Amino acid sequence: MNDILPEACATWRHLESAVREIAESYGYRELRLPILEHTELFRRSIGEVTDIVEKEMYSFEDRNGESLTLRPEATAGVVRAGITNGLLHNQRQKLWTRGPMFRHEKPQKGRYRQFHQFNVEALGYEGPDVDAELIVMSARIWRRLGISRLTLEINTLGMPVSRKRYRDRLVDYLSGVKSRLDQDSIRRLEQNPLRILDSKNPDMQGIIEAAPVMLDHLDTESAGHFDELKALLDAAGVAYRVNPRLVRGLDYYNRTVFEWVTDALGSQGAVCSGGRYDGLVEKLGGRPTPAIGWAMGMERLVALFEVCGGRTPAAGTDVYVAALGEGTLERAFALAETLRDAIDGIRVEVNLGGGSFKSQMKRADRSGAAFALVIGESELAGNRVGLKPLRSAEEQSDVAVDDLVRVLAEKTMKPAAGAAGSSK
Repeated sequence: MNDILPEACATWRHLESAVREIAESYGYRELRLPILEHTELFRRSIGEVTDIVEKEMYSFEDRNGESLTLRPEATAGVVRAGITNGLLHNQRQKLWTRGPMFRHEKPQKGRYRQFHQFNVEALGYEGPDVDAELIVMSARIWRRLGISRLTLEINTLGMPVSRKRYRDRLVDYLSGVKSRLDQDSIRRLEQNPLRILDSKNPDMQGIIEAAPVMLDHLDTESAGHFDELKALLDAAGVAYRVNPRLVRGLDYYNRTVFEWVTDALGSQGAVCSGGRYDGLVEKLGGRPTPAIGWAMGMERLVALFEVCGGRTPAAGTDVYVAALGEGTLERAFALAETLRDAIDGIRVEVNLGGGSFKSQMKRADRSGAAFALVIGESELAGNRVGLKPLRSAEEQSDVAVDDLVRVLAEKTMKPAAGAAGSSK
């Protein structure tokens, strides 16, 4: 688990804000979830025979003897919240949520045991149009952030009836090569053979490539759903590649699954992944409800943004107020509050701890401020301030306190909240 330091937080805020704004522009609303859930929720939703449940969850018993788990993913929590709060009764919901997730994985670059996701979920929508909307929305995020080097992969897992036929065919094939399977695959062969297709073991790739393909065993409804999804993506100009081996790592997926993958981050290739989970609401005790969503890994999004040359808007101080001499600190405090009241969004930092003019100017420079306001005893007596540009070669000038709001609003290009008089 790692700290995200102030310098990096500016990039995180920039990306989170962009993703949130785009999600809300499509009509999705925020949902805030607890970090802890009952362990059984994830066993029932993710699946007992998954790496997450078997190896990676942080679970413990509380004082009442109940087994609780730090959430390893958000979709199960979204569904649980929808059921317990009556959000799905004769309703459709378009929701987004974000926050930390926890998995006891092998730490490596771009992968931590506490990681962060942004999730978008649509519950109650059955057709391929919402599948397309979620994918088109994610494509818009990449354009908004100037991110390239991403490829969209899509597949369909079909409905239960066609999955059973395919499962039987897959088991027959894998049983014939059982002596070549690794231990994880042998263990999954009887309980969840589709997960074998998700194996990352290099020794398994030849076996997986030769396996039967789900697309050859689809039911008519799933095939039509997938064809319409592709037509909608074509109409929206979103390029994709059909990957028949894409199964996703969680048991609750059916029909549409997709991933945005990159070659820019080494082994951490998936940046945004999702798919349909039409049976999950019913499995967790709700009424049958179609649903689909995606999860975006924020650590990977930040890394890809930086690799693609993304630049974060300046987030430092706008104005640094330096006070030199008797009575000037009181004026500095009052003047800073006047500016915060009068100019929307202006960031004003007052020098704390005293110091010489030279030391205060060093602090002003380190703050990233565009301007320093210098208040000495002579400025105090004349009801004026020194305005010193810190990011240009302009000379320091004197500005009357009564004119300061207007001057700084123009120079910082921030709107004045209203007329302000002189400071006290």
